Amino acid sequence: MSNDNSQQEAVLRRDLAAAYRLAAMLGWEDTIYTHFSVRLPDIDDTPRFLINPFGLMFDEVKASDLVIVDVNGKILEGDSDYNLAGFTIHSAVHTARDDAHCVMHTHTVPGMALAACDDGLLMLNQISTEFYNNLGYHDYEGVAWNLEERTRIQQSLGDNIGLVLRNHGLLTVGETVADAFQIMYYLNKACEIQLATAQMAGLNKIVPIPEKLAAHVNSQFKGVEHERHFVWQAWLRKLDRIDPSYKD
Repeated sequence: MSNDNSQQEAVLRRDLAAAYRLAAMLGWEDTIYTHFSVRLPDIDDTPRFLINPFGLMFDEVKASDLVIVDVNGKILEGDSDYNLAGFTIHSAVHTARDDAHCVMHTHTVPGMALAACDDGLLMLNQISTEFYNNLGYHDYEGVAWNLEERTRIQQSLGDNIGLVLRNHGLLTVGETVADAFQIMYYLNKACEIQLATAQMAGLNKIVPIPEKLAAHVNSQFKGVEHERHFVWQAWLRKLDRIDPSYKD
């Protein structure tokens, strides 16, 4: 491996481990289940990605713990196995989207509640509009152990930044860990808003954002996507103050 690739891998390991720790801090974890991954530079034209070793809680994950897997499921580096359903979902995206270097999947209560609703995500708040015409939906097929489901996941995701896995949870993608994390943060927040709104619906008239206005605000968000990097640096500073051991 070239020195440049080694340095890039070190940064990606640090960022992905940080994402796991931050997810735990935000209450996104589901014991040892769910998973985040990030693609590494190819070696001999073989796509590879980092993913969490099966069995660790999110607040235990360190950069050195992450396992390198190829898109055929072979462990290239690491002492632990990975979650098979996680491999199915993440390899589906990594083999279909060159721009989706990072993939995040969660089982949060707001996300799972939204995933059980036929209407999907509604345009109820400014935060929701980031996902206007930018969110896919994938019908539930059971635990994702069937590798044939990968093709259908790819079709459901399309070129969107997020995917609602119906009756299951949420998935986001980004060119960087910073992108995918920020997108997941706000997709989960949009689900929280919708869940809270549904609880008030019996007492109040719901006022959704009109479609034309939602499209306008969505275009505004596209113009400030570069700000995700600044937010990510702020998250890292916060995490460093609390527990920098994710870097180990």
